[in-house]
Amino acid sequence: ENPNPHIAFQKVPRPTEGSHLRVHILPFPRINECRVQELLQEGLARSQGAPPATRGDKKCVVPAGPPVVSIMEKGSTVFNSAQRLEVVRNCILFIFENKFLETEKTLPAALRALKGKAARHCLTQELGLHVKQNRAILDHQQFDYIVRMMNCALQ
Repeated sequence: ENPNPHIAFQKVPRPTEGSHLRVHILPFPRINECRVQELLQEGLARSQGAPPATRGDKKCVVPAGPPVVSIMEKGSTVFNSAQRLEVVRNCILFIFENKFLETEKTLPAALRALKGKAARHCLTQELGLHVKQNRAILDHQQFDYIVRMMNCALQ
């Protein structure tokens, strides 16, 4: 029951930029060897009705295997990478075609994509293609967008 007539809103912090790209794998906790042995002995004693017997087991170290990554995640990373390159290409195309509304929509995603090496390489290739097509003359707004993208790539 809420005695206050105003609706209470819970403040949930926004995830940081790029947090969806990080893999969230927590390390497996260390197992207390003595406690495990105690629990095993207690369980055996209860099931058999006999006092716990001491048993010497051979101890060995299990090596850590490769990180757990599902097949779906591998495929999605390739798709996401291709999608990011496409976003960068489309943004540059919109800039050179003076489609500023579309540029404003795609620019934040393109700037995020430019954190990857492949996207930075894609940016240089696309800009090189537009220069070869004698479309290197830009107005102020086009120049501003291109400089923002190049600055992000350099950072």
